[in-house]
Amino acid sequence: MLDFTSALYLGIRHPSRSLRSWPGLTTGKPAALESPPSAEGVAKSLAALQGCERVGLFSSTLHLFFDLFEGLRHKGMRLYVDGGAYPIARWGAERSAARGVLLRTIPHYDPIAAQVLIEKDRASGLRPVILADGYCARCGLVAPLKPFLDCVVPNSGYVVLDDTQALGIFGETPDRTNPYGRGGGGALRLHDIHSPAVIVGSSLAKGFGAPLAALGGNAELVSQIMRRSETRVHCSPPSIATLHAAKHALALNGTRGDAIRLHLLELVIRFRKQITGMGISVSRSLFPVQALALDPHFGTVRLHRTLREAGVQTLLVRNRKTSGVKLLFVFNASHSIGDVDQATMLLDAAIRVQCQSRRFDWTKRRDDVAVNRWTCNCWLETSESS
Repeated sequence: MLDFTSALYLGIRHPSRSLRSWPGLTTGKPAALESPPSAEGVAKSLAALQGCERVGLFSSTLHLFFDLFEGLRHKGMRLYVDGGAYPIARWGAERSAARGVLLRTIPHYDPIAAQVLIEKDRASGLRPVILADGYCARCGLVAPLKPFLDCVVPNSGYVVLDDTQALGIFGETPDRTNPYGRGGGGALRLHDIHSPAVIVGSSLAKGFGAPLAALGGNAELVSQIMRRSETRVHCSPPSIATLHAAKHALALNGTRGDAIRLHLLELVIRFRKQITGMGISVSRSLFPVQALALDPHFGTVRLHRTLREAGVQTLLVRNRKTSGVKLLFVFNASHSIGDVDQATMLLDAAIRVQCQSRRFDWTKRRDDVAVNRWTCNCWLETSESS
């Protein structure tokens, strides 16, 4: 089975033999009492990678965002949650709203709308806090970080980024030959922004394959959040095995990360060339998550099932703007060029079979960016469509 569903983007899987041994998975003590010995080194390495003054570690982003928004609540805030924010970060924001924080939803990546709402609420005297993803895998865009900062800084506010997707992929000084950039440090490195008003929450479970989360930002603020943390009192810290996995991943990223990302980029570019050659539009971004733009009448769910039966596992996600679904191919560095070629060959065959069975007529046309693509013109008979 060709599996295009794993978000272990760099292909780092941490088999037990690759890690240092450990005397036990946990100390049995809450993190507020005692952190595992390797936690400080991992936190310092992450801070250097991401461009933050300090990083604090949590067992998950759910723990992280619960504590972060509770800490900001005590500083007097008003929340502005981006419409495309990832659910786990949103859950942390909604928990604060349940405790009395005023929350508004802003249109996805729209700093102008955010500015209008913040100006309307200025008389409240509360700090505006914008929550958004550092990179949106669904729409293929990076967050407008600088415009968001312009909205909140004059009012002593913050921008909170869920940087899980970007961490490990995007880095500093991107260019035409290497659009991912170097280092894999995430959104702050990508934007080359160093501001005490930015707070970054990231899971290492995707890019680095280690199930723990990092809270990065201004050293004083991160220290305050860690001291006030409820989950560090009532929950276990990241396991020792998980910390060893994070240390292993960060070491690999330092020695081979850029080469791995170039291989990943090669896979994505090859896939996009073959798909557009077949006449299908794909995501606008070179990010490893590639969504196919298919006619809404085509039968995306059926195509997903046909591919699985042919030995290609893909993902279905709901389209944010419509009631339909999208078909996703998620690439990671464990894939080969041959995997891409085989998957696109099977995709082409599946589409053609489905067109015949559904009586769709593939017709070529040239679109407004002068790229050949295929469009489905449905000519189902009235009796069949009724």
